[in-house]
Amino acid sequence: MDKTKHILGIDVGASGIKGAIVDIEKGVFVGERFRIPTPVPSKPKAVAKVFQEMVQHFDWKGAIGVGFPTVIANGVALTASNIDKKWIGTNVEKLFSEATGCRVYVRNDADVAGIAEMEFGAGREAKGTIMLITIGSGLGSAIFVNGMLLPNTELGHLHFKGTVAERYAADSIRKKEDLSWKEWSKRFNEYLQHLDFLFSPDLFILGGGASKKFEKYKLNLKVRCPVIPAQLLNHAGIIGAALLAAQEENN
Repeated sequence: MDKTKHILGIDVGASGIKGAIVDIEKGVFVGERFRIPTPVPSKPKAVAKVFQEMVQHFDWKGAIGVGFPTVIANGVALTASNIDKKWIGTNVEKLFSEATGCRVYVRNDADVAGIAEMEFGAGREAKGTIMLITIGSGLGSAIFVNGMLLPNTELGHLHFKGTVAERYAADSIRKKEDLSWKEWSKRFNEYLQHLDFLFSPDLFILGGGASKKFEKYKLNLKVRCPVIPAQLLNHAGIIGAALLAAQEENN
């Protein structure tokens, strides 16, 4: 295996931790994805043990990129909305590096998904201000201006409709409240209109699990700019994490 163009990417989610070796020149997996359920509770030591299992599964010794569901600043988690609160203040990069013996680079999960979509997916030819919104357990966001990432935006945490946006319009809320796609998409459209008012993007890209059902609700999304589904779907987080690690290794 050519380690110069293959990097292990790992995507940490609320229900599962997924990893795959990625060809960073083509933006595709090399072999099969491997998934381990996210520990409950998802405390740092428990998740670090999963990382050890992941590295052993792939017999990996090189750099690792990670998408993580918190604000990450200089490797440290500053928030914890869809993961255990014990993560706040934890140096995630240091913890995972010590657990695996590898060089580990960690960023916000929506940010790395956005990196993948901009490089290999729906945003690769897009110009101007591009907003990726990931729709799943929560609402993630990544903003790119002329190809440059504005990190850690976490716009699912905006105060909206008397709560925070992801408690009003995430896919998990659709399931929890047994909303139809039409009912849910009315809420989500209100959220997109709010983002459009605040940021005036040139394009919305929708990722995360609900993007696979885009055809069920696309006609209910009425905002000023185009709205399109992500192309890499659930692979984006892993591919983007690997691209992140490649960028950091080259710095």
